[in-house]
Amino acid sequence: MSTVEELKARIEELEKELAEEKSNKSAGAHRVKIAKMSAEVVDSNPYSRLMALKRMGIVDNYEHIRDLTVAVVGIGGVGSVAAEMLTRCGIGKLLLFDYDKVELANMNRLFFQPHQAGMSKVEAAEVTLRDINPDVEFEVHNYDITKIDNFQHFMKRISNGNLQGDGCVDLILSCVDNFEARMAINTACNELGQNWIESGVSENAVSGHIQLIKPGETACFTCAPPLIVAENIDEKTLKRDGVCAASLPTTMCVVAGLLVQNTLKYLLGFGCVSCYLGYSALTDFFPTMLMKPNPHCDDSFCMKRQTEHKEKVAAQPIEVKLEKEEEIVHETNEFGIELVDETIEDTDIKESHLPQGLVYAYDAPETSKKETEDEVDETGESLEELMAKMKTM
Repeated sequence: MSTVEELKARIEELEKELAEEKSNKSAGAHRVKIAKMSAEVVDSNPYSRLMALKRMGIVDNYEHIRDLTVAVVGIGGVGSVAAEMLTRCGIGKLLLFDYDKVELANMNRLFFQPHQAGMSKVEAAEVTLRDINPDVEFEVHNYDITKIDNFQHFMKRISNGNLQGDGCVDLILSCVDNFEARMAINTACNELGQNWIESGVSENAVSGHIQLIKPGETACFTCAPPLIVAENIDEKTLKRDGVCAASLPTTMCVVAGLLVQNTLKYLLGFGCVSCYLGYSALTDFFPTMLMKPNPHCDDSFCMKRQTEHKEKVAAQPIEVKLEKEEEIVHETNEFGIELVDETIEDTDIKESHLPQGLVYAYDAPETSKKETEDEVDETGESLEELMAKMKTM
């Protein structure tokens, strides 16, 4: 290579470096401008437009959202969109958990972009979300929460990961696509007494659901088989090659929207938070129901939380309301008409009647702890008698 060619090559390198430096300075200035803008609570600021909900009388204190922390587990079709919505709403802090990488197969959903292929989902999400709202604090963890070591770290972060760093997160959103991860989240939340919202989309991509779980107060994920929206589609027709059988950005966004809408209502204390809300895209059907905890749940921490909740309810003062006696319109009962109470008390979650459109994902085992104890006690013999028999054997 001649001296002239070397000089030309060197000049090109310097020009590229100069262009990159100018681009970085411009991007930095843009971020500083957005950061300053995000801090100003004025009507012209797009980041504070949601504060208008307070003036409309919908929310008492929307600014409180800046002090709250939400953990999102699973940054896929639902989790990534939910994280973006919370970022645009100005949440104080987001903890993101996932161990997967961005693939071109993920481009049939929203949020991720082709140039992010190969990056971990949490890292790609953090880059995108920081550009959307630099006021939000992000904490990302690229690992599988079902592994023993990772699970312990997951427990520590959700119990000490709030914005101040001295307490539990305000809510956990489960956006995972497998049973094992849901059970891991359920175990952690039962042990910590942490409220969370479970979500999911069916393999045929035309139905989904969200479910608020309060340990001890509502059914946990172990209490009963998870509820799904019945679609009357033969599962044999669903291909299971790859991550999922099918995926529609429309269904993902509808479920993510329902998830974040209920998250905002739960965190800011307005409206009615759905305990369970299903969605069927084929019929535009939204079944709802409330599931009580199973008094024979196999999760010991769920049982412990149930006892704590019962004690809490029992300790609350009973409000006595004086009812005004209604006037008797007809004193005589010529035809002998009687009103009979046919209400069936829902004492066991397995005996509860599901609303139309909902079915259990699988059949739960019929045995329970109570049944096992009854089987042992069938002989009617005392412990001393059994021990005496053991000695003679």
